[in-house]
Amino acid sequence: MGVAENGEKAVIMFKSFVEKPKIILMDHRMPIKNGLDASKEILQIDKSIKIIFTSADDSIKEEALNIGACLFMDKPFGVKELITIINKAKESYPH
Repeated sequence: MGVAENGEKAVIMFKSFVEKPKIILMDHRMPIKNGLDASKEILQIDKSIKIIFTSADDSIKEEALNIGACLFMDKPFGVKELITIINKAKESYPH
């Protein structure tokens, strides 16, 4: 549905969508607002959103999952791994 170059824009875009995405791929290190803060704001709006959090910084994995990310992907990752993790997130989404 869209790509945001920073966390603040991700939140603004999410708010503007009439039809909200079911899955969001969120990076940790972004300008203006990091992925943790953006994820918190998005999940305050809609707790059913599945956020797949990505980072090369493994030290924030626990925090990302604690704030509500459904899955965490260590960078770097390949397309095949990304598809697998997206399918896993889709399976956990209520139909």
